[in-house]
Amino acid sequence: MAKVEVPMPKMGESITEGTVIVWHKKEGDPVELDETLLEIGTDKVDTDVPAPTAGVVGKILTPEGETVPVGHVIAVIHTEETTPEPTSSDSSPPPPAASTVEDTPVVMPKMGESITEGTVIAWHKKEGDSVELDETLLEIGTDKVDTDVPAPAAGIVRKILVPEGETVDVGTTIAIIGAEGSANTPVVASPSESVSEPEPAPEPKLPEPSEPEGARHLEDGRFLSPLVRSIAETENISREELAGIKGSGRSGRITKKDLVDHLESRKGAPSPKPKKKAVSPARKTPAPWDSGRKGDRVEVIQMDRMRQLIAEHMTKSRRIAAHVTSFAEVDATRLVRIREANKEAFYARDGVKLTYAPFLIYAAVEALRDFPLLNSSVEGDKIIVRKDHHIGVAVALEQSGLIVPVIRNAGRLSITGLAHAANDLAHRARASELLPDDLQGGTFTLTNVGSLGSLMGTPIILQPQVAILATGTIIKRPVVIEHPDHGDTIAIRHMMVLSLSYDHRIIDGAMGIAFLRRCSEVIENLDPDMEL
Repeated sequence: MAKVEVPMPKMGESITEGTVIVWHKKEGDPVELDETLLEIGTDKVDTDVPAPTAGVVGKILTPEGETVPVGHVIAVIHTEETTPEPTSSDSSPPPPAASTVEDTPVVMPKMGESITEGTVIAWHKKEGDSVELDETLLEIGTDKVDTDVPAPAAGIVRKILVPEGETVDVGTTIAIIGAEGSANTPVVASPSESVSEPEPAPEPKLPEPSEPEGARHLEDGRFLSPLVRSIAETENISREELAGIKGSGRSGRITKKDLVDHLESRKGAPSPKPKKKAVSPARKTPAPWDSGRKGDRVEVIQMDRMRQLIAEHMTKSRRIAAHVTSFAEVDATRLVRIREANKEAFYARDGVKLTYAPFLIYAAVEALRDFPLLNSSVEGDKIIVRKDHHIGVAVALEQSGLIVPVIRNAGRLSITGLAHAANDLAHRARASELLPDDLQGGTFTLTNVGSLGSLMGTPIILQPQVAILATGTIIKRPVVIEHPDHGDTIAIRHMMVLSLSYDHRIIDGAMGIAFLRRCSEVIENLDPDMEL
């Protein structure tokens, strides 16, 4: 029998190890190509691992609950040789063993550091179709971007495993591409491969897991996957609370869905108090409004995919971050004058409109230099302070929806560079031409609610960031101006309100307000002779 090794798959760019959650086959069991062999978990996602070949499970090398590095061999599958036995009258050496042409799996690609799943929007090929290398095979969508996926190999689409509209985890096999004629054509192995099979090298001894064994299991013995442990830690779910959750996984294991459902059910409801009888039943939640009542004239609108994703992310952020919003009024007269004095020459020279956006981004970056904690993210009990300034700029799409492309290393750009970057991203966002990298890695976000006529806003933080700055509309009004020599005077000034929403888990009010003051200082003291 030939031997096929099953390695721990790499589930993402930053993933270095995985945990075997449960084996769906035991030693000696037959297994088909792409049949689920086991379930693994990382700190980002739990997923099924399909068998890379048909055969018999010869050896399971990594037991359930054990964590091993990516690429480590976790099992061996024995495949049947198809070489006929030589007859006694044939003195020639036996022909080499034949093996099936190797299929190429198509996996859900990882579209960014924070992306853990993707949705199949449309298949451009069907089963049995030919496909060329790098030809568009399907279109997928994530919570950040929709994009085409090229074929990783030329051949025939043998099997489509994930239908249109279904969402699966990154790394999940979504289709199989076989070589031309792979259904019936064997590939002849070289003689050296069929003569004998060398003894496998001894498995290297793995380091002991960094966490105690008890942390992976509940007291009743149920295994906790890395993803479930990570969510529980983030949401401050105790082991006692976990023990009370009924799991829908194998042997009662708690899955991600079980945990999410539990969080939704407890939201807004008080925790049960032990040893205390309930005085009265909880007030019944009102039933959802019935759109079919007689006499009501209604229109039921199905949310499109982008609206569903926006709704999901906004409610998630409100649940995760302790939102606080502070406001500051800014005298933007100097900003208005600089723009008015330069906008025509700037457009004639660069072919780009000079808006307020590059000046406001510049002010935000200057304030972030003084208050770096606002340029950070929270991971469990750790604060990750970002040294680079990747500024997300919210763009309202013409039909509906909102998208936040990122200006990378904004602190290294001049006003002219920021103007070009902001205009380019806004144009490509509205033309649906953004690339996945354009939407990844933002460290701080700016949204210009003033362009829509709003005086101020209370923006929702874009996770996993910890702050977002909204700039209001600029209006002229009378303002009292204090002068040490001439006393108080009243003048017509261009005024604007800055609104900063920040995560009170790590940013206190004093720091949030100080950040706003610094933004105001930069805007009010812009150099009229600054280089554009």
